[in-house]
Amino acid sequence: MNTFLSRLNTIFAFTLTVLAALTFLCFLSTLFKAHQAPLQLQTKKVLVKNVQDFSVSKEKNDLGFITENIGISDMKGIFNWNVKQLFLYLTAEYSTKNNKFNQVVIWDKIILRGDSAVLHYHGMNTKYYFFDDGLGLKGNKNVSLYLSWNVIPNAGILPLISQENKFYFDFPEEYTVNRAGFDY
Repeated sequence: MNTFLSRLNTIFAFTLTVLAALTFLCFLSTLFKAHQAPLQLQTKKVLVKNVQDFSVSKEKNDLGFITENIGISDMKGIFNWNVKQLFLYLTAEYSTKNNKFNQVVIWDKIILRGDSAVLHYHGMNTKYYFFDDGLGLKGNKNVSLYLSWNVIPNAGILPLISQENKFYFDFPEEYTVNRAGFDY
């Protein structure tokens, strides 16, 4: 007594159920996989300038310039059949008198499946401006850098992995008045 449309609806619902179950199994098969990679991170040159920020006010703010070395020998171990891409980003954390906790993303990169998963950057400038909303960078002795990455899967959750060890550095006590070898 079933009509053609009810039979078609049953087949469609069964197909969607099977596809949802297979997608869930795909997610479960890579759920407990470690997404770590060996990393070397260091700063080569650190400068701070006092510049006017016209977007917010006419007051001067600190602008940090960092040249860093990033080395990741192999991230291929992170890629499996459930990983589409990786989103890497370098974050600087510091505290000032005005704000106890500041975070600034200064560099990012997307690595697609099939791209080279080996990164060796020497003398790399920051990709984004390292502005402080005041005068908190000059002489700051508690700035840390760490690399994090989001694993973008085909199915499942988006794990956020952070580097285990942070790299600490100090900003100089004096402002830099010229370019000092940096390319903007």
